[in-house]
Amino acid sequence: MTIVDTHTGKIFVDHEKMLEYLTVGDYGKENNIKADFLGLTKEIHGVQHKDVDLTEKWVATISTQKGCPMKCAFCDCPKYGFHGNASREELSYEIQTILENFKEYDHTARFNVHFARMGEPTFNPDVLDFAEYDLKQLVSRYIKADTIHPVVSTMLPKGNKDLEHFIQEWCRIKNIVYKGEAGLQFSINSTDDKQRNAGFNNMSLSFAEISDLAKRLPDPIGRKYTLNFAVTKDTILDAEVLDSLFDKDKWIVKITPIHETHSAVSNGYDVGDTYTDYNVYKQFEEPLTALGWDVIVFVPSKEEDSDRITCGNALISY
Repeated sequence: MTIVDTHTGKIFVDHEKMLEYLTVGDYGKENNIKADFLGLTKEIHGVQHKDVDLTEKWVATISTQKGCPMKCAFCDCPKYGFHGNASREELSYEIQTILENFKEYDHTARFNVHFARMGEPTFNPDVLDFAEYDLKQLVSRYIKADTIHPVVSTMLPKGNKDLEHFIQEWCRIKNIVYKGEAGLQFSINSTDDKQRNAGFNNMSLSFAEISDLAKRLPDPIGRKYTLNFAVTKDTILDAEVLDSLFDKDKWIVKITPIHETHSAVSNGYDVGDTYTDYNVYKQFEEPLTALGWDVIVFVPSKEEDSDRITCGNALISY
């Protein structure tokens, strides 16, 4: 086990179990998020690093697979190869290891669990049982968390015959088990299928197929579902196309940068201005808000990306 200290937490690289997971604090939504519908209207031209407080918000990002079978052009996880799913016991082990390394904390207002370090979670049915039956009890053995908020992010692999079953079950867990206090995120990145296929290596559903799936999902309780767009200035995000295919009463749009991973750089993604120039995001945000969409723009700090804690990174690959 290698433990890497970062500016906001730790990364755990477990070569024996072939897993990687991390824990970080958060700068606070007023510092790294613009969301007009939440009253956060300040444009973010760079995020200043500051100390974080795990008693306010504590984020654990864990792997659902050992490596990843998807071959996304902006992600370093495929470089590690694919070595199977993390078991239900190993999902617990990741959370347990994180909590045992921060024994000085016994309370947090919010404990977020993102199934997003390595792997495509919809390929691993143990994620469902872990979230429904294990997560709350496990966390409560170590800390008092006022809110526990698990989030599934999926790249919507067209090679997964159980994709819709998994997502429907996750919606049930979100709405019923967590009473709305859980998240579902579809990684979209572009409304143009040619651009999406280049990014997802032809392994994701088409934009129209994703829309059809979205229409079959139950209405969300609590938080809406999320359409995530990791962007550069060259991204195609047609607000009118998106508006014609998705229901703004069920979905919000989240805009983030494509992170400065080794793969993103070597594959020619222009990530240079996405940390300091809000205009990169503004060109996508404004047409959507004009159509009545709730839009969240999330901007990381340079320290967070240099620490390799952001999506698409995997230290174990190197």
